[in-house]
Amino acid sequence: MNWFKYSSPQAFYPLAGKLIPWFAAAALGLMGVGLYLGFFVAPTDFQQGESYRIIFVHVPAAWMSMFLYVLMALWAGLGLGLHARASFMMTQAIAPTGALFTFLALLTGAMWGKPTWGAWWVWDARLTSELILLFQYIGLILLRASIDDVRRADRASAVFALVGVVNVPIIYFSVKWWNTLHQGASVSMTASPKMATTMVTAMLVMTLGFWMYSIAVTLARMRCVIVERARQPSWGTQAPAQDVAEVRECSGGV
Repeated sequence: MNWFKYSSPQAFYPLAGKLIPWFAAAALGLMGVGLYLGFFVAPTDFQQGESYRIIFVHVPAAWMSMFLYVLMALWAGLGLGLHARASFMMTQAIAPTGALFTFLALLTGAMWGKPTWGAWWVWDARLTSELILLFQYIGLILLRASIDDVRRADRASAVFALVGVVNVPIIYFSVKWWNTLHQGASVSMTASPKMATTMVTAMLVMTLGFWMYSIAVTLARMRCVIVERARQPSWGTQAPAQDVAEVRECSGGV
């Protein structure tokens, strides 16, 4: 099967439409299982009590905020290197979901920090760098929206994404590089988990559910981006066939 044909927006559009329901269903199922394991099956933490359960949302959201930015930067690099329109479009489609998970990580972190540290917010190295990541996502979205020419917007936002990716390792290693209040990694690829098996399972299931959600929403937003760009005279292509209601939905955003 020739997968390279799907690099064309016209070929990718119908494929994305077929995949969205499957990824959305997988996201709902996995997040449901993850929340059940985390809130009802996982044991109570002997130090933090029941308040620790917010980490089953907080940690996967924080992981996704970083993973999606790296993925967005990779697509941006491909777009700049190969002059691939689809890569720029994927960068545009990922950004809002990355911003959502970054905000969710900060919000749940504040909910966890209040009973643990006695404050909703502290200028901790990890929290501050994660907040900067949120500003990066928002800045990229606003930068693209401020430039009318699509090609210029693509290049500018791609450069912005590539420069900003330096913040991701700073977030990850901040607890090692500086003396912070934030606890170290509970799950590591190079060491045995510091948590009970049920806790680790719940966290990984939630992470997989967030991945499925990210793919479903990114595909849906990608379809909208294709429609929006195809309706612009400077794009030089015709929009894929769709009914009037779908065009209006895409014009309103996802």
